[in-house]
Amino acid sequence: MPRPADRILFPATILLVGLNLRPALAAIGPVLDRIQAATGLGDTGASLLTSLPVLLMGLCLLGTRGLKARLGSRGGIALGLSCVAAACLGRWLWPAAPSLILTAMLGGVGIAVVQALLPAVIRHRAGAGAASLMGLYSTGVMGGAAIASFASPRIAAVQGWPAALGVWILPAIVGLAVWGATAKAADDPPSAAADGDVWRSAKVWRLLAFFGLGTGAYTLVLAWLPPFYTQLGWDASAAGALLAGVTLAEVAAGTAVSLCIGRFPDRCPLLLAAIGALLVGLVCLGLSPLVLAWPAALLAGLGIGALFPLSLIVAMDHGDGPAEAGLIVGVVQGGGYVLAALLPFAAGVLRQQLSDLSPAWWLMAGLCLVMALIAARLRPGLRLS
Repeated sequence: MPRPADRILFPATILLVGLNLRPALAAIGPVLDRIQAATGLGDTGASLLTSLPVLLMGLCLLGTRGLKARLGSRGGIALGLSCVAAACLGRWLWPAAPSLILTAMLGGVGIAVVQALLPAVIRHRAGAGAASLMGLYSTGVMGGAAIASFASPRIAAVQGWPAALGVWILPAIVGLAVWGATAKAADDPPSAAADGDVWRSAKVWRLLAFFGLGTGAYTLVLAWLPPFYTQLGWDASAAGALLAGVTLAEVAAGTAVSLCIGRFPDRCPLLLAAIGALLVGLVCLGLSPLVLAWPAALLAGLGIGALFPLSLIVAMDHGDGPAEAGLIVGVVQGGGYVLAALLPFAAGVLRQQLSDLSPAWWLMAGLCLVMALIAARLRPGLRLS
């Protein structure tokens, strides 16, 4: 049984670690116009600032078992947070196009390592309460994005865009220190051995596709919603506030999932409700982005915010024990992030060629229908076959 202090300290640590996993991505969109003006990056190149770290997050998530064997979960997560901190520092001290690409890669690797190792630790430590703690973790992830998207244009207006990207080293250092102090008592969950069995499962491939498309919606909105609205005439602070509204809706949805998930052994109704909210938000963006800006943002945020924890919880549901659950979540996240990286890149190409992001919203709306078809097949009681 965990000590009474651990019942508070460990969830608080999970929340703090999660807060550091999105500012490196979320701070970019609201100041992207400033970055492009200062560095000369085109739309396709700018899309790499989001799509490249997401791609690397996926690739690294597929290969973290060796890292865990060498460093353990505690050391691996500490290394991941250190990479995030180093990426933020590099952006602050070297504000040029090459450093932005390099730090995007470094930050993506760091985020990937944490996201690969932490779910298995949560499942191992929390047992039957893992679903709720995963909801708290996802709330921290989305809360970090909300803070960064709201604050970065305001920091940029006073201190410049390099400071707006680099200041997130401070919470990363705090998170690293707290993790080092709190995780001492955490045992590593046992390693799983049957990777091939997971990759041969049709259900795991469905889980991977579902997570990838849902996360693709998140990265698409994160990267391109603020530039979409600045192109329509909004100033950077207003566009950043809109993205912050999206992420606050995500936090609300993630919190609601963590509170109510225990009442829904069949996750399908929640999945379909989340997809529906996202779909309506995207249709609003496509049809009337100026008149329906805030309804579109809030509905998309609610959908995305519920889909992220639900995707991970459903993946964990299909593991027999912490080790297999951690392996499945790692595979689902790894392949899913590779898939998700394609959407912001495609949106950048569309903007470069058409000077319009509206087709990207319609593309994602169509993919929501694909997600609904997959969700209908993710029923309880079906294992890895």
